[in-house]
Amino acid sequence: MNSLETALATLSSWVWGPPLLILLLGTGLYFTLRLGMLQMRGLPLALKLMFKKGDQPGDVSRFGALCTALAATIGTGNIVGVATAVKLGGPGALFWMWLAGFLGMATKYAECMLAVKYRRTDERGEQVGGPMYYIAEGTGLRWLAKLFALFTLLVACFGIGTFPQVNAIVDGARIAFALPNTLTMVALTALVAAVVIGGIRRIAQVATALVPTMAIGYVVACSVLLMLNWQAVPAAFALIFESAFNPVAAGGGFAGATVMMAIQFGIARGVFSNEAGLGSAPMAAAAAKTNSPVEQGLVSMTGPLFDTLIICTLTGLALVISGAWQGEAAGAAMTSAAFNGALSAFIGTKIITVALLFFAFTTILGWCYYGERAVLFLMGERGRYPYRVIFVGLVAIGGLLHLELIWLLADVVNGLMAVPNLIALLLLRREIIEDTRAYLAGVTLQALNAKTA
Repeated sequence: MNSLETALATLSSWVWGPPLLILLLGTGLYFTLRLGMLQMRGLPLALKLMFKKGDQPGDVSRFGALCTALAATIGTGNIVGVATAVKLGGPGALFWMWLAGFLGMATKYAECMLAVKYRRTDERGEQVGGPMYYIAEGTGLRWLAKLFALFTLLVACFGIGTFPQVNAIVDGARIAFALPNTLTMVALTALVAAVVIGGIRRIAQVATALVPTMAIGYVVACSVLLMLNWQAVPAAFALIFESAFNPVAAGGGFAGATVMMAIQFGIARGVFSNEAGLGSAPMAAAAAKTNSPVEQGLVSMTGPLFDTLIICTLTGLALVISGAWQGEAAGAAMTSAAFNGALSAFIGTKIITVALLFFAFTTILGWCYYGERAVLFLMGERGRYPYRVIFVGLVAIGGLLHLELIWLLADVVNGLMAVPNLIALLLLRREIIEDTRAYLAGVTLQALNAKTA
């Protein structure tokens, strides 16, 4: 086991080395500049479009598509992933996580806009789309599209989609509620199977009900913790900015971190959390009821805002303010320790556990859908039900694996999935920019006509 962990750690360091970090941030920066800071000037319109209803073609509402994507992104990365980033990279990792989130909004817009533009109707009458379709049809590189689909399947089955989430649920239920691992795994497997059999519509229904509730509940809990320690908030921000550009010395249970470690773990965990650039969210966006690729791109763009810039930030501040990042605990236990310091140990542990249960469960559902999209692209309809059976089986055994091994494996396959998608975005950059500018020019003209009418 130690030799396997060492090999995966080496591979993860290579995958998440400077080339991929530059590609991720560079792609986000490129679209941020070329689209005129769309994250900021397009946000009001995105929030307005989010709840707009219509009879356009699609399988789920725009908000339902966003919630399906958020179901996959708001997961253990917001609790365990942030704690891991701060534990390994120091408080400065949060700064690089913010940067990845902000630039990731532009990347998320570009990939989700293309997903709607290149989507098609399958033999069951469902809208299908995502990077494999805009890679194959937009760039003509069908081998790259198949490679992306293969990596997506690996991430769904062996990365974000199963093992980290199941492991977090099993550990949390055992620690907080003294539930046996077997009981938790059986109950979780049954729930997952009941939902995924219904496909995208049932997944979207569950996600639309759970995602807003769980996100708001966690934000409220974190806000209470910060308000109880409001005097420490300015110092926490100062430490985050200072640590982003200066090494952090070892102290307590913290082993010390270089600036490169802060950058690497901040960006890696940020991408793990919001998935901007991975190409996952476009598969959910393609199912939205809309005639406008740009409008759904704008709606989907809000994902990293909610996920990274709000929820991950609250978790990170709780860790820094409480000093839990310098303790011996790691992962979910580290975040629990942050809440235990401000609240009672009983309440703090229960808050984190309940949040993990909901976050991880919805992530499993979202990634089951993504994996199914990949299987349909590679194998066609004959692969749909065998995949669902295999996925549920992997959920059933996910709690048996070692935590560090799980996170290392997830990091590796995440990085591999991002490469084909980012290459396609850059190859299709001209039509992304031209279509966006044409749409925004039309919106401006409509607003001008409305004022002069």
